[in-house]
Parts: sequence; structure tokens; C-alpha cells
Amino acid sequence: MKKLNYDIVVIGGGPAGMAAALEARKAGIEKILICERGSKLGGILEQCIHNGFGLQYFKEELTGPEYATRFSDQVEASDIDVKVNTMVMDIQEDKKVIAVNGTDGLFEVETKAVILAMGCRERTRESITIPGDRPSGVMTAGTAQRYVNINGYLPGKEIVILGSGDIGLIMARRMTFEGANVKGVLELMPYSTGLVRNKVQCLDDFGIPLYLSHTVTKIHGKERLTGVSIAEVDENKNPIPETEIFVPCDTLLLSVGLVPENELSKKVGIKLDPVTKGAVTDEKRRTSVDWIFACGNVLHVHDLVDNVTEESELAGRAAAGYILGEYEERKNPIKVTPGENIGYIVPQSIDFDDKAQKLIKLYMRVKNPKENIRMVITDDKGEVLAQFKKDIVEPGSMVTLALPTVKLTDDTKEISVSVVE
Repeated sequence: MKKLNYDIVVIGGGPAGMAAALEARKAGIEKILICERGSKLGGILEQCIHNGFGLQYFKEELTGPEYATRFSDQVEASDIDVKVNTMVMDIQEDKKVIAVNGTDGLFEVETKAVILAMGCRERTRESITIPGDRPSGVMTAGTAQRYVNINGYLPGKEIVILGSGDIGLIMARRMTFEGANVKGVLELMPYSTGLVRNKVQCLDDFGIPLYLSHTVTKIHGKERLTGVSIAEVDENKNPIPETEIFVPCDTLLLSVGLVPENELSKKVGIKLDPVTKGAVTDEKRRTSVDWIFACGNVLHVHDLVDNVTEESELAGRAAAGYILGEYEERKNPIKVTPGENIGYIVPQSIDFDDKAQKLIKLYMRVKNPKENIRMVITDDKGEVLAQFKKDIVEPGSMVTLALPTVKLTDDTKEISVSVVE
């Protein structure tokens, strides 16, 4: 078996992996390898041909491929090594990465640090157990996006979409552009789970109805989908039988959530968060295995790629700092916990006493939408460390709060974030 040696191995060549690798290189790490299972760098952005990317990071509006190219051009111009069409099979406890591709065969990489940037995958029909037949025409929204934008195929003409996540909203508009009839988007929750701008631009602007508190109760059709039964749901998310109706269609697109790709993380024994399904990390994005870092959608599902990039650059700098021995750990790590109406917070702890880091950004999602509220960060003594006014918070939009590190003392054991009305 071929043996290689690198200081850092980045697993995943999407926006997270590229940003992390470039930042680690800037921090002084010379031998960096990116392993990407696809045929080119860019990840999922290659099929996201709509605009709306880069507004925060580049201060201009780009398509997904344009955003990816900004980083892939930098990687190609650097001395960072890249192996595409490469599947990482295992991460071993002795800091070895096992991977395979058609050129090298099975090979081993000895390393000093690993950055996880594998992204996420869509939940399928099987994961939400919709009863009924098993015809063609039922697929995830991301699969349909690839068919249309990459392969040039139209998946169907009469469309129903289950789930109001961002990719479902975007595909409602995309299928309309291609001449399909999108009959509606169904959402189990009493609110849309995607970004507000996507609901407005992709549904409202095209007259596509959004049915809140609705779900698909049965799939019909033998060889090809002929229709779906839909119904309203009660406050416990159970279908109300008397509201069930049949909707004829030839295609059902599922936009019912994303799950971080953490099979490798589980293999190496990394502790996972039960809510995010990603790794538990500190503010440097270091996992429970101290030489492995995680960033992007493999850590927690982001709504904006700009946030992915910012977080991944942090992970790249941190991996470099770990190798170079630049960081001093706190005597007492600070636990970060979700308070009232907060679903999760990343990071889950603050472990380092980094004098150069003036602000620690806390990424979180709320459980329920609220208007005209305050988000308050308190310590274990009940002291308010920071508070922020928000006109509206929604589960579909990530909230980022900046905590001044000067507010943290050696006596601080825990901080919490809550929504206060």
C-alpha cells in the first residue's frame, strides 16, 4: 500500500475544505492534502447555479459555481495538493488516513492533523417513512437539482414538493423556470423552515402556494408516480384524516432536512451532538479527538455558504495553531449551553485563552419563530455578558452572536444564550 506524509489532511473539497486548507497554508503549514470524492473541487456548489452566494464574504452576488471558482482558483495556484475522485475510507487513532482512488489504489496518509469538511446529505423517503407504493418520480430536491442543472434532464412536469427547506424552495422556482407546474410546497411545521428571502423570491414571486401544517400521507403509482395523498396535521404533527385529499402529480420532491456526513467521525470515536448530528467542538472547532477539527455542514447545517467559509477559515487556522503549538488552553473550560427557545449552539465549549481573539462567534438556531425579542448571553452566576435586539428570529435562519472574550474570566464555568421577549 502506498504511504504518504502530510501535515494536514482535509477531507472534502467543497467550500469548507478549500477555505480551511487555504487558511492553514497562510498560517504557515506547508504540506496540505485535500481529498475530494467528486471529480473536481467545489462540492455541492457546482449544481447550485442560482445567485445569492457571496453577499457577506465577497460583498457581491455570485452563483454557486462562481463562488466555488473563487476558491478553487486559489487552491490550484497554491502548492496545496489535491486528490479528486478519492474516497477516504478510515481515520485511524494513530493519525493515519486511509483512502482510495483509481490512480493510487488504496493508500495511507500519515498526518499531524485532520480537518473534516465532508458536508451533509439529504434525508430520503426512507428516513421519514412515507407509506404507499414505490414508483419512479420520488426523489430528493438535491437529486432533481443535479438532474436539471448538471445533466440537463427534466425530472417531471406536475410537481409536489414536501418540505420548505431552502433547496425545496429553490427547486420550486427552478422547475417553474423549466416549464413544470409546481402545484405547491407542503410543510409539516406551522412556519417555513427556509430563509425568508427564498420563500419570497422562489414562492411568492411566482404564485406557488405554501401549505403550512401539511404533509404527504401516501404515495400512489406502480411504475410512475400518479399522485399523492396530503392532509393537514394537528399540533402533535399527526395527520387529520378528514382533511386528506388526493393530488395528481408525476413527481414528488423531498426537502425534509439535511444530515451531516459523520460516518468517518463515528469510526474514530468523535463525540457527536444529538441535535446538530455533527461533532461537539470548542471555539477553535477542535473535536473530542484533539488533532481532528470540523467545519461547514459536516459540523452543523448552515443556511449561508458565507458562514461556512468564515467558520472553515477558523478551523484551518486552528489546525495550524495546533501543529505549531500556538494555543494555550484554559485551566477551566467554559461550557456553552442553549437556553430558552434555543435549539443548539456551536461551539459547545470555550477551551482556549487566546488573547488575540477579541470576539467569539456563537452560531445557533432558535426552536420557534419570534418577533421583537432580545437574545441574552449570561454566565453561570446569572450575570448578563451581552445582549442583542432582534426584529425577528426563525428556525430557518441561523443566528450569529459575537461574545467579547474580555467578558470571560477564569471563574466562568458556563455561559448560556436565551431568547427573551
